[in-house]
Amino acid sequence: MPIRSVYLYFGVAVLVVALGLGLRNFVFNDQRLARAGKPVEQGSSGTPSIGGAFTLVDHNGNTVSEKDFAGRHMLVFFGYTNCPDVCPLTLNTLTEVLDKMGKDADKIRPVFVSVDPRRDSPKVIKEYLSNFHKSFIGLTGTAAQVTAAKRTFRIYSQIHQDPDQQPDSTYKDPNKDANKDDYLVDHSSVSYLMGPEGKFKTFVRHSAKADAVLAKIKKHL
Repeated sequence: MPIRSVYLYFGVAVLVVALGLGLRNFVFNDQRLARAGKPVEQGSSGTPSIGGAFTLVDHNGNTVSEKDFAGRHMLVFFGYTNCPDVCPLTLNTLTEVLDKMGKDADKIRPVFVSVDPRRDSPKVIKEYLSNFHKSFIGLTGTAAQVTAAKRTFRIYSQIHQDPDQQPDSTYKDPNKDANKDDYLVDHSSVSYLMGPEGKFKTFVRHSAKADAVLAKIKKHL
């Protein structure tokens, strides 16, 4: 066989292997992001379908819906008050961002939505949020209300229990008997910026620094 043909076949084989590996990585990463509940910021193909109707209870015990947040941007983060790391770090970062915004902070309603309604009553959330920016609004509700809100915002969460405890992947009504209350909750760790009309604008990761978050938010105000 001519040496030119050998090089040609070799080149084609390398190209096929490279394309196969690239496709495998793309599929794997796409599936991993979907399982983790992490949004992928899209370009010209459109924006993710995030946000919409919800009914929850604020930290003062009032029933609220998406209509109560119309007219201003909403910076929303889903977490829980017993979170040992991601939630307080994220809320601290968002507090720093709001402080740096000065008067522009009035254009935004920062919202903390609990994914742990079993333990996070309005009173508990109100006390918790006193450690962060004064404009934070805390939201919780029944298990059904929280589940619906998570679905609306494409948020993942699940109770993570020790092996010695009985598995429990569902949220119980706080008024009913519950399992042992010493548990963690795995959950999505992104914050969403929603527009005044309730449309998704962008998201920020919990690991982002305050200056980076501030710059990203300002692009959409």
